[in-house]
Amino acid sequence: MNGQHRPTRRTALALAGAAAAGLVYAPEAAARPRGREGRRLRVYLGAYTGGAPGHGIGVASADPDTGALRLESVVPAEDPSFLALSATGRVLYAVNEVAEGRVSAYALAPDGTVRGLLGQSPSGGAHPCHLALHPGGRHLFTADYTSGTVGVVELRPGGAPGELVQVVRYAGSGPDPERQDGPHAHMVLPDPAGERLLTADLGTDTVRVHRFDARRGLLTDGAEVRMAPGSGPRHLAFHPCGRTVYVLGELDSTLTSCAYDPARGTLTPVATVPILPRGADPAGTTAAEVLVSADGRFVYASNRGHDLVTVLAAGASGGIRPRPVSHHPCGGRSPRHIAFGAAAPGASGALGAAQRLLYTANQDSGTVALLRRDPVSGALAPAGEPLAFDRAVCVLPARRGR
Repeated sequence: MNGQHRPTRRTALALAGAAAAGLVYAPEAAARPRGREGRRLRVYLGAYTGGAPGHGIGVASADPDTGALRLESVVPAEDPSFLALSATGRVLYAVNEVAEGRVSAYALAPDGTVRGLLGQSPSGGAHPCHLALHPGGRHLFTADYTSGTVGVVELRPGGAPGELVQVVRYAGSGPDPERQDGPHAHMVLPDPAGERLLTADLGTDTVRVHRFDARRGLLTDGAEVRMAPGSGPRHLAFHPCGRTVYVLGELDSTLTSCAYDPARGTLTPVATVPILPRGADPAGTTAAEVLVSADGRFVYASNRGHDLVTVLAAGASGGIRPRPVSHHPCGGRSPRHIAFGAAAPGASGALGAAQRLLYTANQDSGTVALLRRDPVSGALAPAGEPLAFDRAVCVLPARRGR
């Protein structure tokens, strides 16, 4: 959920109808790029729509040399606030963050364009704000913010969502009466082996580690890890070593590193560091996303209010004791989600080297900004003009081309 606002009921029936039909709106000013088609990189954009007709999932292309984005089309959808891709890259999934939460799946053409709606399923709760695919490709998980639930949805052979197999309901509250009046599931994250599911519950200051039975599609009870009171665990990320998990506290703008034992399914907090600059006023700020570089050397965390992306050096020993090293403007206002750029086949320049670019989805400025990343220092710098996309909250690059 948006860290600044309470969820509201959205009733955009015309918009939902357009999404059900799989209709695609292509802006006149966003003609499809010419030349270098085989190296084109698709980038999908999630947004809050608030009932606006024609708004929904953005389909953009990135210049293979610079990473600059160009909007090609918009797939009408109701509040598609978080997106994910199948392992094959042929199905795009979105949550519909509405009171009667849904998951939508879209078929993708080989060039990454959206062919149409494959199907929808209930998410299992109210206002789903995150989803993740199981590595086996037969199930997806949802985090339903308002109801404080986690859903398990079966996937059919073609990738369409099928039966809602299970709903896990959390209980409890936290010390913040406005944001922690009850459980608020905010993220679902399978471990690398797919044997367990980690969930972040902002409302109860808890991270849970469930065992997952992939044959039956069921979660069982697991470890409950209490984080600092009032921290509001929002998002999680694994270090590439698979034995360190970073927990981003939305409400106190901190990053906590935890030791993860995949065999026992235990998570042990080790160290907590602030992501705000030293001496910065924390009032009105909330953390949003955490990301780890592929080489495991740096952790990136976005903060709304100060509108910064913080770089932390992960250090040795599996990144268990990260330390903040720099802070950089996000290129807009309220950076909700961040993602590394990915090289398209045969790309040169900025996109030819892995993770030299970082995209930020800036909700309040309605932009997706592009930052250049120094892989040696981890530092970020502006890299061109942002793409305008109203209420952007998720950015999902995907390799495309033949």
